[in-house]
Amino acid sequence: MYLAGAAVAAAALLWLQRRLWPHLWADARFLLRALLCRRRVLRGAGSSLAQRFAGLARAAPQRLFLRFEGQRFSYGQAERASRRVANALRAWRGPGGPLRPGQTVALLVGNEPGFVWAWLGLARLGAVPAFLGTGLRRGALLHCLRGCEARALLVARGEYLYEAVEPLLPTLQEQGIVVWTLGPGPCPPGVTSLQELMEEASEEPVPSDLSTPRDMTDTCLYIFTSGTTGLPKAARISHLKSIMCLGFYRLVGASSKDVIYVALPLYHMSGSLLGIVGCIGIGATCVLKRKFSASQFWGDCQHYGVTVFQYIGELCRYLVNQPEREGERDHSLHLAVGSGLRPDVWREFLQRFGNVRIVETYGMTEGNITFFNYTNTLGAVGRGSFLYKLFCPFELVRYDVLEGVPVRDAAGWCQRVGPGETGLLIAPVTPQNPFLGYAGGRELSEHKLLRGVFTEGDTYFNTGDLMAQDAAQFVYFRDRTGDTYRWKGENVATTEVAEALAALDSLQEVNVYGVAVPGYEGRAGMAAIVLRPGCKLDGACLYTLTRLVSPPRQDQLAMTQTFKQHKVRLASEGCDPTRLPDPLYLLDDASGAYVPLTPRLWEGVVSGAVRI
Repeated sequence: MYLAGAAVAAAALLWLQRRLWPHLWADARFLLRALLCRRRVLRGAGSSLAQRFAGLARAAPQRLFLRFEGQRFSYGQAERASRRVANALRAWRGPGGPLRPGQTVALLVGNEPGFVWAWLGLARLGAVPAFLGTGLRRGALLHCLRGCEARALLVARGEYLYEAVEPLLPTLQEQGIVVWTLGPGPCPPGVTSLQELMEEASEEPVPSDLSTPRDMTDTCLYIFTSGTTGLPKAARISHLKSIMCLGFYRLVGASSKDVIYVALPLYHMSGSLLGIVGCIGIGATCVLKRKFSASQFWGDCQHYGVTVFQYIGELCRYLVNQPEREGERDHSLHLAVGSGLRPDVWREFLQRFGNVRIVETYGMTEGNITFFNYTNTLGAVGRGSFLYKLFCPFELVRYDVLEGVPVRDAAGWCQRVGPGETGLLIAPVTPQNPFLGYAGGRELSEHKLLRGVFTEGDTYFNTGDLMAQDAAQFVYFRDRTGDTYRWKGENVATTEVAEALAALDSLQEVNVYGVAVPGYEGRAGMAAIVLRPGCKLDGACLYTLTRLVSPPRQDQLAMTQTFKQHKVRLASEGCDPTRLPDPLYLLDDASGAYVPLTPRLWEGVVSGAVRI
């Protein structure tokens, strides 16, 4: 009787758990895996990335580390190459003398093995690499070099990168910035070939104390923000954060047997800290590409035996927009990990390319909050269960889109949103979840902090992202704070409108943003679109789908170098047909369609004769 009663009680509890907390065991399993990964990473030998890599190279020198354009490099070969970089720069006797621990060296290098060798070599000396976007030119490039207080610049000879630096050489010499090139000479006066220095350098290990940090929160790396809303800022990456990235792929279920495809820029966190460092963390093989090519992707997967794909949502969209080809399901890819994947693209990706496990994540280069969608729930960036918040706390608070600040009550405190409501994502800044900020003036870092949020003296990191958490505790990305606009008293999330428009088969790319219209409060909705080949714009069809102003048509939407659409520039261009070369269309209630926005019609909008 006792056993029977216990069995009934257990069954009742299990039934209750499945009804009230259906994802409890998934939450518990992920939390346990995260704790084990953290413990494994923190207990590893070596307190810096260079020391961890050296240990792996000693343990498995013949294991294949990197494949690049027909070249193959083992972990042992990579270790020796990085030692040559370190010894070459340690022996440098040019302007400024040998490179010293704590000094910053900026890298203007594309995706190639030399980027990795230089990164690890600098880390061995205790120097601080600063990853520069390869699209930086003149003023923006000088701004970044000043921002991170670079003592030297290492620039690749290919991809027009050296040509971008050459006109700046007199300025760099005046500022005392040494220039090394990653490639053979000859070099002009004041520029030195690092490759030639490496040819004469030893492969002997450098003293390990050079790469041993005094504190794990010390800066080991600068990664610049993408600059979608202004000039890039140098985000500080600590030794602890770089070490923790060693556990990234283990956390999502990858292993040393996997072959990981990295086509994202290495100057971006997703390419370097998650792609390369994550690969090192499990001792796997990385297939490194200079640039992503949708037409080559599946062929590469078959050729290299790729099993894991590190993505940004735009890359998946490029793939589903490719014409269907024979054999696109004949691959060994089983895991895709990344961020920014729209639900419609997610769905189509699985339908076309087979049973690939997708792990959508959320995180920021400088942020102290991350999410993992470990339940494969379509469209969610992760879960915010009470278990998850034990080690990764966050809050969603009400946000005033017009004022651009969180809403505070009469007492001055921020207000939490309810289930399903959109709110600003913030995370408490604590010793366990620090925010290191940016290089440069204190005001750059202070701009990202909220103080006195719920109690006197508390501090939160402002992600600048609007999110929502449903009743089942799934978290969904809604918009960037600068991208959401207000029209006729309603907040409009650009991502939601873009997702609705993307349901039209004739549209290949959609970018929604708000524009100012003379005589109207707030901002009207506008969308830049790219039509699929052979399709025409159907104004009546668009009208039935949405009641927002429609877009200029473009052959291709402008992107930042990290595959983010340029909303800020488009919004600043506005919707005046006399100033824009692209065709514009306006929602016309009288005709029940979108009609061409002519200069005459625009005059009617501005004068108030035509209402929108």
